[in-house]
Amino acid sequence: MNAKRAKCQMSSLSFEHSEGTVPRTWRSCHLPARRKEYVMRALLILASVMLIIGMAIAAFGERWSLGADANLMVTQNAVSNNWTGGETGSVSWTSNLTCLAEKQLHQKIHNRNTLELAFGQSYSQRKESKVWEKPVKSTDIIKLESIFRFTFGLFVDPFAGGKIESFFLDNSDPEKDRYVNPMTFTESFGLAKVLIKDGGREWTARLGAGFRQYLDRDVLVSPVANKRENLTANDGGLEFVNEFTTPLGNDRIVLINRITVFQAFFYSKAEELKGLPNEDYWKAPDVNWENILSGKVTEHIMVNLYTQLFYDKEMDLGAQFMQTLSLGLTYSFR
Repeated sequence: MNAKRAKCQMSSLSFEHSEGTVPRTWRSCHLPARRKEYVMRALLILASVMLIIGMAIAAFGERWSLGADANLMVTQNAVSNNWTGGETGSVSWTSNLTCLAEKQLHQKIHNRNTLELAFGQSYSQRKESKVWEKPVKSTDIIKLESIFRFTFGLFVDPFAGGKIESFFLDNSDPEKDRYVNPMTFTESFGLAKVLIKDGGREWTARLGAGFRQYLDRDVLVSPVANKRENLTANDGGLEFVNEFTTPLGNDRIVLINRITVFQAFFYSKAEELKGLPNEDYWKAPDVNWENILSGKVTEHIMVNLYTQLFYDKEMDLGAQFMQTLSLGLTYSFR
């Protein structure tokens, strides 16, 4: 469910992958002091613990508002040996899982947890030999988020949250496949407002400070010596998140609109970029606008349209767009 690009760079060595959701250019980020390493680790541990606790409560608590949607889409194409067109045989599949667990834990504490998983591959057949090529990843998402909103009865509610994003498979390095890599950890706090909450219709907005840490494991930094290292970076700034969900067509169609804007105020590698043409690229806002339109044809057959408009100046000077239309099997409960 993503087409963002993440790059791993160190001196003249670079790798690039074009699937997934990690929203920042990767560079070698050897922290100069051990103290900074401890701070980074502490932040990563804090984010992980927050999410684990939130999801654990969701799993074992009572009277939670639970929901899940799982679907599998498969597309197959075959042609005869004497087919004169340019097409070849192909098979593609995509699987998605979205889970939600939320509850008013206390009169003044509301918790919302979301888990988003997606993975898909495409297989193509060589026209002459009919040999099937190795599968190419088409969709890859791991996203886990937990938001605690403090409902004091004010016009807006303070909130604190954490998020983890990654890929199931990182094949940007031709020498080694890396799993659950790279990873982005985000901690945020600020003010939130529930603008609409009526049955299945919900509109929320959040504005606050955000801090992101990036981890790229086992990066090949020296091909001659076959040396690999973990590369890290971090930034922080202002984050705005707007989410809108509404049922349509007698609840047979669901529209989800989500836009995230992150304006960085500091970046751990800013000094290393001074004097380079891209030294100020990190200062441009990152924008991610996603739309999901899901409709049920029957109880277990659905059609899904996903669009994403993504802008990160460090990755590309222009906005990137992806669209996916699929038909397949689905299962959901509320």
